[in-house]
Amino acid sequence: MQRGRIALGLAALLCVSIPSLAQKKEITISDLMEKGTFRAKSVSGINSMNDGVNYTAFSGGDIVVYSYQTGKAVDTILTVKQLQQFGLKSVSGYEFSADEKQLLLLTGSEPVYRRSFTASYYIFNRATKAIKPLSSNGKQSYATFSPDGSKVAFTRDNNVYYTNLATGKEVQVTTDGKFNHIINGSTDWVYEEEFGFAKGFEWSPDGKAIAFYRFDESRVKLFNMNKFEGKLYPANYTYKYPKAGEQNSVVSIYCYDLASAKSTKMNVGDEDNQYIARIKWTKTPAKLAMVRLNRLQNHLDILVGNAADGTTTTLYTEKNDRYITEVTDSYLTFLDNGTQFIINSEKDGYNHLYLFDMNGKQVKQITKGSWDVTSFLGIDQKNGLVYYLAAAKSPMQRELYVANLKSGESKMLSTNVGTNKAVFSTGFKYYINFFNSTTSPMLITLHQANGKQIRTLEDNAALAQKVTEYNITPKEFFTFVTPEGVTLNGWMIKPVGFDSSKKYPVLMTQYSGPGSQEVLDSWELGWENVLAQKGYLVVCVDGRGTGARGEAFKKQTYGQLGKLEVLDQISAAKYVGSLPYVDKGRIGIWGWSYGGFMSLNAIMQGADVFKMAIAVAPVTNWRFYDSVYTERYNGLPNDNPGGYDDNSPINHVDKLKGKVLIVHGTADDNVHIQNSYELVSKLVQANKQYDMMVYPDKNHSIYGGKTRLQLYSKFLNYVEANL
Repeated sequence: MQRGRIALGLAALLCVSIPSLAQKKEITISDLMEKGTFRAKSVSGINSMNDGVNYTAFSGGDIVVYSYQTGKAVDTILTVKQLQQFGLKSVSGYEFSADEKQLLLLTGSEPVYRRSFTASYYIFNRATKAIKPLSSNGKQSYATFSPDGSKVAFTRDNNVYYTNLATGKEVQVTTDGKFNHIINGSTDWVYEEEFGFAKGFEWSPDGKAIAFYRFDESRVKLFNMNKFEGKLYPANYTYKYPKAGEQNSVVSIYCYDLASAKSTKMNVGDEDNQYIARIKWTKTPAKLAMVRLNRLQNHLDILVGNAADGTTTTLYTEKNDRYITEVTDSYLTFLDNGTQFIINSEKDGYNHLYLFDMNGKQVKQITKGSWDVTSFLGIDQKNGLVYYLAAAKSPMQRELYVANLKSGESKMLSTNVGTNKAVFSTGFKYYINFFNSTTSPMLITLHQANGKQIRTLEDNAALAQKVTEYNITPKEFFTFVTPEGVTLNGWMIKPVGFDSSKKYPVLMTQYSGPGSQEVLDSWELGWENVLAQKGYLVVCVDGRGTGARGEAFKKQTYGQLGKLEVLDQISAAKYVGSLPYVDKGRIGIWGWSYGGFMSLNAIMQGADVFKMAIAVAPVTNWRFYDSVYTERYNGLPNDNPGGYDDNSPINHVDKLKGKVLIVHGTADDNVHIQNSYELVSKLVQANKQYDMMVYPDKNHSIYGGKTRLQLYSKFLNYVEANL
C-alpha cells in the first residue's frame, strides 16, 4: 500500500522512539476549537480545465493553472494584485464559462440558511483583463453562466434574472417574488435542508431557456424567532417552516423562453401535496426531466416535459414499502448519446447503479452485490467506464471503483484502506484522490484514471509527526452482538496510559439518524481525545438504521424513529459495562441534533444504565420537526401517532434519574429551541432537575467567535463533574 510519508500512521508513530507519556503535551479544547493545532491541510478551489490535462486552484489568493502530470504551475489566470486594481481584496470562489474565456468571481458571501446565501458576483474577461460587477442592483445568488457564456442567470429577492454580458442589460424573468410568499429560482427552507439544494433554476443545453422552481409558500405556517443582537428591543424573525403533517409549499416548474420572454408551466400532475426533488435537462434541449415524489416519499416518478407546451410523460417509476432512497444531485444522469440515463436505486436491497433507455426500460444493472454504492462520481462515456465509491469491503470504509459498461466487470482503483473519495478531471483522464483513516490524516494524491499514482499533492506529514508529541490513543474498532442477535460496529478510544486492571468511566458518542455513520475508518482528533487524557473511555456504536449496510438494516427503523436505535445504545452501554476495565455505574452519552434526541431517550429510557447525558439541539418531539425529513422516515403523524409519540423524549421525562445537560441556540432555524423549551416545561412539572445552556442568536451549529471554545469547555467540565 502506498501511503506516502505517513505510511506508519498514528498507531505506529506512537510506538516509535519518542518521549514518555509524562513528557508529552496534552491536547486542549483550545487546540481543537480555537488554534486549529491539528487541522489537516487540503487543496482548495480545484477546477479541471477543458483540456483534461490541467487544473486550476487557489494559491495565495491567486488562481493558478497546474499540470496534472507534473504538478507545476503552467499559467496564472488571475492574481490578487489584479483584483485589487478593481477594488476587490479577494474572491472565495470562481467558475469558468464553458469556453473558459470568462470567470464568475464570488465575493462577499453572506449565509442565509445551511446552503443558501447572497453574494456579489463579478465577471472577469481573460482577454481584456477587465473585471465588471454582474449587477449593480443588489446582491445576487447562484449566478450561473449560460452554456455559450453570453449570459449569466441569478436570483435576487425571490425572483429570477439574467444579464446579457455583451450589452450589460439585466432582464427580470419573474416579478411576483415576495418573502414568505412566493419564491422563484430558489428553494424554500425545507427543500434546502432536506433535499440538499438551494439553487432552483437550470439553463437548457442550448441556452435558449431557463427552467425554474416556483414555490407558493402562502399556506405554510410561520415560525417565529427572536433575534437579540444586543438591541434594546429584539427583532422578531419569521419564516415559513412546514412541520410534520402540516401544509407544504405548492411547487410548480416553469420553462422561460428567452426569445419570447414567456414562461410555460410544466404539467407535474394535479396533486399539489408532492415534491419535485430535482429538475434536470435531458440531452434534447427542449426536454426537461423532473423527479417527482409523493408526500410519503415512497413513490417516485421521473417526468419528461416539453418546454414549449408543458406537456409531460412518465419516463420511470419506482415504489417502495417504506421510502425511496434519498434523491441527490447525482441521482439522475443523462448520457450524451441522448438515448440512455443512469440512476441509483435500492430496489435489490442495496444501493446500486442502473442503466436505462429513454423508453424507461432497464438496460442493465451496472453494480451488484451485498454492499452499497455510496457515491456515483461520473461516467467516461467515450470508454464506457462508470466511476463510483462503495462500501464493498466493509461498511466502515470507502473504496473507489470503476465499472465497465460492456463487460459488466468492476475493478477497485483505491489501494489505501480507509476512507477514499475522488474528483475526476474533464474527460476522466486523471483524478485526485482524498484518503484518510483512523491512523492517517488526509493524503491527497493524483492518479491516472486506471489508478496509477502520479504524485502526492499533500501528505500532511507534518501533522502526522505533530501528533506524536501529544498524549493521543488511537481508535480501536470492535463489534458485538446485541441480545436481539444484531451485530453492531463500534470504536473506542481508551484512556491515555490505559491499565486493564483499573475501571474507567465511559462517555458514549453517537448520531444514529437514518443512513448516517459515525463508525468509519477516518481521521479525526476531537474532544474525545481530551476526555481520554482525563481518564475516560470514549465509545461510539452505530445502531440499527445507520448506513452502508443495505436497505433492510437502514429502513428497519421506519415508522418508529428512536425505538430500535435507543435499544441498541442501551445494549451497547451494557456490553461496554461488562468489560473488565469499565465502571458500569459511570456511563454517560452525548449527541447533537438526532444524537441529542438519542441522548435524551437514552438517559430516560435507559435510566438504570446511563448516569448522565448531554443533548445538543435535540428534537424532543417529532411533531415539532419538519415535514420532509420526519415523514420520510416516520410517515404522517395522523397515520402513525404512536411512531411519533412513543419515542419522543418529551413523553418520557418521568423516567429521568441521572444528570442531563440541554444545550440549544435561540436562532436555530432547523431544530427549533421550542423543542428544548417544551421538554424543560415537562421536566419542571415532573419535578425533575436538569441543567441548560442557551446560546443567544446561535443557529443549529452553535459557532462564532469564542462560542465553540466555551461550549466544549462546558461539555468537558460537565462530564468531569457528573461522570
